[in-house]
Amino acid sequence: MFASFLRPNNLSQKMMRVIFSIYFGVTCLVTSMQFLTEYLKTQDSILSELKQLEETIRGPISTSLWQYNQNQLNSLIAGLMKMPIIEGVDIQDKYAKNMISQRSYALASAPLSVFNTKSDLYWMLNDKRIFLGSLTLYSSSQVVLDRVLFGFSLIAITALIKISVLFWLFIWAFDRYLATPLKELMSQVNEVQLSQNISKRIDLSNVENNELSQLQENMNAMLSAMEKDRERLLEDEQSKRNWLEEAVAKRTEALQISNEKLKELATRDSLTGALNRGSFFEIAQHLLVLSQRQKSPAAFVLMDLDHFKIINDTHGHFIGDQVLIHFVTTIKNLLRKSDLVGRVGGEEFALFLPGTGVDEAFRLADKIRKTIGHSTFEVEGTTVNYTVSLGVESSETSDQSIGELFKRADLKLYGAKDKGRDRVEI
Repeated sequence: MFASFLRPNNLSQKMMRVIFSIYFGVTCLVTSMQFLTEYLKTQDSILSELKQLEETIRGPISTSLWQYNQNQLNSLIAGLMKMPIIEGVDIQDKYAKNMISQRSYALASAPLSVFNTKSDLYWMLNDKRIFLGSLTLYSSSQVVLDRVLFGFSLIAITALIKISVLFWLFIWAFDRYLATPLKELMSQVNEVQLSQNISKRIDLSNVENNELSQLQENMNAMLSAMEKDRERLLEDEQSKRNWLEEAVAKRTEALQISNEKLKELATRDSLTGALNRGSFFEIAQHLLVLSQRQKSPAAFVLMDLDHFKIINDTHGHFIGDQVLIHFVTTIKNLLRKSDLVGRVGGEEFALFLPGTGVDEAFRLADKIRKTIGHSTFEVEGTTVNYTVSLGVESSETSDQSIGELFKRADLKLYGAKDKGRDRVEI
């Protein structure tokens, strides 16, 4: 029980530890105040005794000093030092020089605190007071502690007994009125949770009109509401299942359509509708490998619109975009279904022509060049005509990568541009 109090793992034990810790702290504070009060009271009592003793011996010491009777003075000091409340005596002459200074303790083992009373010594001569010096009596905290030791012990023992009794009373009260009912409540909650009988309810053995009884009533009301909700859900389950299956089927069909559209968007250039660069090269690579296996010819045509930057700078990017769309729309009418067209750069396009020799590819490229060169179209009141340069390359038996065809066609394209544009280089 004490170990569980130090390391609580449930709410009741935590509450008990908090309450008892507060009580323990208050008890320690009150006991400390009692100790301090007793200590200060005893110290005042000793100071009062020192003053009374000082008044008693002041006359004999003054007589000894006036008569210069050192033996009598030493005897008086020796008698004072034997008294239990005296820890030291100082006698100073009228020039404040020590005549006698004795202590009952060594300097290395001095008490924690030392307090004293001091009075002046006089001698009356012809009704005249003659100052002889001063007398200082010392006492210490050790004397105080010796006197209050028994009282301190009684206070400490009383506090310990009260703490011990109240500790076990706290444990009994919390176990009786909180821990045991909570354990029973938790056990029945677990039984209800694991039970297949939804009509099972919580029934505590010892229920008083308190928060636990209210909690039991609220939990049973919640269980009743859950039972009704479960029955209603079971009644609606079949109809909802049918509705869900139908909705899932519709959603699946819509997702398939959306996936097909997304796949199309992922492979196409959003402006012109031609294959984008990645998709074009991927499909062209598969067609090239297939042509090599079938030992069938294939051609690669790289096309670049002439002076496209001037079109953009002169007419604006909107018209430039319309030129790109016009170009792709025009050449698609000249291609077969098996031919690939892709946008591989800003104004650069490529064709892959499976089953096409170099001569046939040249004729197609030249037809594209002439068709584009003779075509004009109007956008927002602006008439636009443009030309295209083309580089044609045919596949060889050693070609394994579409990139090799692209590099060779690119050289041909730059050759066409160097020779004046609007031409086909083969």
